Amino acid sequence: MADQIERSIGAGVQVIEDAETMEEALRRAHLEEQAGERRRMLVNFGPQHPSTHGVLRVLLTLEGETVIDAQPDIGYLHRNWEKIVEGWTYAMVVPFSDRNDYLAAICNEQAVVGAVERLMGIEVPERGQFLRVLVFELQRLTSHLIWFGTFAMDMGATTAFLHAFRERERCYSLFEEITGARLLYNYLRIGGLRNDVPDSWLKKLEQFLDDFEKEAYPSYWDLVINNEIFRVRTKGIGVITPEQAIAYGASGPVLRGSGIRWDLRKVDPFLPYDQFEFDIPVGTNGDAYDRAIVRMKEMMESVKIIRQVMKRLPDGPVMAKLPRALRPPKGQVYNRVESPRGEVGVYLISDGGTGPYRIKWRSPCFTHLMLLPVMARGHLVADLVTCIGSIDIVLGEVDR
Repeated sequence: MADQIERSIGAGVQVIEDAETMEEALRRAHLEEQAGERRRMLVNFGPQHPSTHGVLRVLLTLEGETVIDAQPDIGYLHRNWEKIVEGWTYAMVVPFSDRNDYLAAICNEQAVVGAVERLMGIEVPERGQFLRVLVFELQRLTSHLIWFGTFAMDMGATTAFLHAFRERERCYSLFEEITGARLLYNYLRIGGLRNDVPDSWLKKLEQFLDDFEKEAYPSYWDLVINNEIFRVRTKGIGVITPEQAIAYGASGPVLRGSGIRWDLRKVDPFLPYDQFEFDIPVGTNGDAYDRAIVRMKEMMESVKIIRQVMKRLPDGPVMAKLPRALRPPKGQVYNRVESPRGEVGVYLISDGGTGPYRIKWRSPCFTHLMLLPVMARGHLVADLVTCIGSIDIVLGEVDR
């Protein structure tokens, strides 16, 4: 541990071990500063800080207030997810997947059920597929709302947080009406959906979209995005170059914020997204501001997709006919989806039984957190909060 600390601190550190008194140590430090020697110190950011969006510890190496290195220390929320599900049936895995990225439960469910459906060759009815697109995009909108509110609060804009949660509560109520839950839904089933949605619910959804598009969304730009303080706090902060984003395996808004136009809904549709028209927002500088703009514009693209689904929603069942016991053939499959945070992937191995032999979860949050040393280096400690908020991590998925 001592060797690790010395490596983190660097060669410029003078460890004071022989100081007889605190006064002598302070006197020595003062003389070194007068001599122009730069000193580094090790600071714990966490293990639980209001701005880390979960239980996270970051080991900072500082010169004054300038970040020289920032090493994330993870594992505080580890639940051994991948090993636990090996003893369960496939149907039992679906609600447990909600607990990974708990702000995008529907997306987790699609990653799991899609893997089983591909392995078994199950065809989901057309209405079921369209409704999956609808709730998937409503989940993206809901997730981006909490990102907007918490990111703005990280910058000191408390009012924006309250505005965002006003709309988010309406999303919660919409999900609750069709799933029975407000956060963790267990709504998707292998072969379709748990239940259909009534016409009255679709009317409530349409009213919410109207209010969001005409009133709430423009106010977000006025309150935060167009605010000069926000721009100063985010422009040029936490830059990720396109080369770095690709090298680290970034995806989602983090990758698109660096100017890479890559979205699984376009390049590898996991649901019938090819039947709908929508744009892929991208940034130019790869900084925290660009990542924020990408997510803000994605909200309206989700609204656009939901409206198209509602207009073209076909009649028919939402659930395919399945055998009582699901036994996928022996084999393996990798299924990926475009969650609000990037590519969530499920690598599933079946031995022909009623439960998975092995499941590996591909977490975009884990990948993006590894970019923290790249983003934070050379910035001030206060900018570290901006860097973490801009990648929109969920520690439940990082640790699993």
